[in-house]
Amino acid sequence: MRRLAIALAAVSLLAACSGADAEGPVRLVTYSSFPVEGTGANEALAAFTTDTGIAVEIVVAGDTGTMVAKAALTAGNPEGDVMWGVDNTFLSRAVEAEVFEAHRSPAAAVIDPALMALVPDDLVTPVDFGDVCVNYDIDALAAAGVDPPVNFADLADPAYRGLLAVQDPASSSPGLVFLIGTVVTFGDEWPAYWESLVANDVLVTDDWEEAYYGAFTRAGGDRPLVVSYGSSPPYEVLFDPERDTPPTGVAEGTCTRQVEFAGVLRGTERPEAARALVDFLASADFQRHVANDLYVFPVDPSVKLDPVFTEFAVVPDAPVVADPAVVDASRADWLERWASVVGR
Repeated sequence: MRRLAIALAAVSLLAACSGADAEGPVRLVTYSSFPVEGTGANEALAAFTTDTGIAVEIVVAGDTGTMVAKAALTAGNPEGDVMWGVDNTFLSRAVEAEVFEAHRSPAAAVIDPALMALVPDDLVTPVDFGDVCVNYDIDALAAAGVDPPVNFADLADPAYRGLLAVQDPASSSPGLVFLIGTVVTFGDEWPAYWESLVANDVLVTDDWEEAYYGAFTRAGGDRPLVVSYGSSPPYEVLFDPERDTPPTGVAEGTCTRQVEFAGVLRGTERPEAARALVDFLASADFQRHVANDLYVFPVDPSVKLDPVFTEFAVVPDAPVVADPAVVDASRADWLERWASVVGR
């Protein structure tokens, strides 16, 4: 609690110092799925404005890859002041392009050191994490007389032929994280693994929505296995008041960790206010909304989750974790080889 008080005091101090900044709102650049109205996260941003006098304008920049590409092209002359949502699959690209300026948030003192270890030179602050995993329709698999898969290798078993839907990693964030998980798991043999998935009639969709709300049997499709998130099952309960247990499960051995970051954009005309906003985004006052509004987990360990998350969400003890620098150096090659294997 003392560390949180110090963090919030730092926010107030930064806000008080913001008089040297240019006038106008702080522009928060983020991806298209960021909640912009009618949510607890939006209300928290409004409270930040009330407390500090710093107005926040949300600038939607497309999906994560598009957002980072735009930021790289405008580095030093950014379209905003703070970026939310660059993840560990794109972080090195943003760092290499000098998108961010250094700022160590007081919140770093309470964030898991394993998450902070992904941050080079205090350029960004972890703000949420989650795991991309294969989800399965419990009833559909039972009706087919098939046991749920446990790990990546299971998915290539003929028992799961024609049952799996994945996303194109060139156009989908979870699709890319899933691909990375297979690369880390199988090493140089990952193309052969994907050849076995293709032979097993894997379905590739353009994005998560098409896979989960189109191909997945829970939505009327014919695929009882789908790449989604370890946090998906609780939402099946939250959004269906007639349910007290989720209809979906998670193949824990397929989980790959995804971490998102926020940072001050280099060249901002409101650096002090931008730092204050980053500190707020990592504070408990905002973090308590990320699970319900962004479908991910808070980095502040003091935040208490809705019991449905603690009961039904899967947070593996040993998820696959990729080195951001390796991902950045190899992403283009992986995508090219993947497209060749699956015929995309």
